[in-house]
Amino acid sequence: MLITLCLLLQAAAAPAPSYILGADDELIVRALDLEDIDSKTPFRIDMRGNINLPLAGRMRAAGLTVEQLEAQIIERLKTYVNQPVVTVTVANFRSQPISILGAVTRPGVHQLQGRKTLFEVLSMAEGLRPDAGNSIKITRRKEWGPIPLAGAQPDTTGEFYVAEVSIKSIMEARNPQENIFVQPHDVISVPKGELIYVVGAVRKSGGFILGERETISVLQALSLAEGLDRGNSAKKSRILRPQPGGAARTEIPVDLPKVLAGQTPDVHLQADDILFVPTSAVKSATLRAVEAAIQVGTGVAIYRR
Repeated sequence: MLITLCLLLQAAAAPAPSYILGADDELIVRALDLEDIDSKTPFRIDMRGNINLPLAGRMRAAGLTVEQLEAQIIERLKTYVNQPVVTVTVANFRSQPISILGAVTRPGVHQLQGRKTLFEVLSMAEGLRPDAGNSIKITRRKEWGPIPLAGAQPDTTGEFYVAEVSIKSIMEARNPQENIFVQPHDVISVPKGELIYVVGAVRKSGGFILGERETISVLQALSLAEGLDRGNSAKKSRILRPQPGGAARTEIPVDLPKVLAGQTPDVHLQADDILFVPTSAVKSATLRAVEAAIQVGTGVAIYRR
């Protein structure tokens, strides 16, 4: 069964009460009965963390929640209005970027809006691609402290902490403590998984992601592909194995009927190997077409076991 690890994109919502304002955030500030402040033009928090408002003047905004900033503005405006009514909303979140890279649907820089867990930020990137590997790597600035995961350690520069967590553990909620909160400027990397491909005259043609440190044989790969299809020419099967540098592939003949009968040793596949089972006499050009299709991912299903 093809399993696509795809999380639903969460709809944009108002910032949680815990959202901490920061430099470059843009705010809409409205004060009842004070037209000078009731503007639709956003006020930007400058790089020093301050915001400059008519009547209220310059004040510190970075490090405050929306509610705290509202209270601070109200105190400033009591000079002009007996009981000021002030609302602050965040027009653009720009102060808490995180980078989500690798095998996700929408990689790039995203903005945190309040406290978000690792699962939630993967949702912001519209989930994992089918070819995602088995782990997620987190890189965090030292100022935020150690990453609360087993095996977390400083990198070689001493400026960052790095840690890894199992994708399966996060997706299946095996250990809720591993679904950590993400911090501003974290880099979340999802490496592409190591795959082997089984194509041609088999019942389930496609790529199969290898588990961590897993090796797989031709018979095991054939089992994942649910066996041979009718009209196969399994005796003329080939393994297309990448050569060092990736410029070309070596063709390794495999007599599948003899392997199945135990008359010849099973063969272990390596990452990126293609096991090709032809339906008839196959020309080299056909093998090259198979290889090219897999390299560009054209119509190749990826299966996560």
